[in-house]
Amino acid sequence: MSIFKKYPYIVIEGPIGSGKTTLAQMLADKFSVQLLSEKAEANPFLPRFYQDAQRYALPTQLFFLFQRSRQISDLNQRDMFSKPTVADFFLEKDPLFARLNLDDEEYTLYHQIYSHLQLKSSKPDLVIYLQTPVDELAERIEERNVSYEQEIPREYIERLADAYSEFFHTYDASPLLIVNNEKLNIIKDEAALNLLIDRITQIKSSREYFNPNFE
Repeated sequence: MSIFKKYPYIVIEGPIGSGKTTLAQMLADKFSVQLLSEKAEANPFLPRFYQDAQRYALPTQLFFLFQRSRQISDLNQRDMFSKPTVADFFLEKDPLFARLNLDDEEYTLYHQIYSHLQLKSSKPDLVIYLQTPVDELAERIEERNVSYEQEIPREYIERLADAYSEFFHTYDASPLLIVNNEKLNIIKDEAALNLLIDRITQIKSSREYFNPNFE
């Protein structure tokens, strides 16, 4: 049975380098469902943010906010969440980045805009959080060799990973599967994807953990 019969709207989340976009794409292809992607490469401020975070944090954050709001608005208007969907982001994480990267005055402005937009999206039927060690994140970022990502300071990756862990420590808005992603490399290991899919079919509670061991 397709996992999307039980969970029609699945969100994959995790820090940069965790593989969330790759996993979302692979699930979309395997089960022929709709893919909703944040398309980070479309943000013209992102390369400059990694070079000078203090200067470009606000425009980077606002671009993502408006981009996501348009995507969610379009989907809601077309009622496309009635179709099975897998996404590599959800709106709830947007303030996480804002609080991490903006100073107090910028965050106040951001929060005013966020509140004014009154963003509402369908609640995910399942959230999969790819919890990945910082060393692994740094290695995967280096391996995929996106030029501007090579500017990312390790300290930022550490802060981001901590922010994600803190966020999902208390998250309870949707069923949550926390995946120890250190050894679950779906790009290099075909069996990893099937192993994860099998684990999803076994979910029975609102918060579960998956710690695959390939040794």
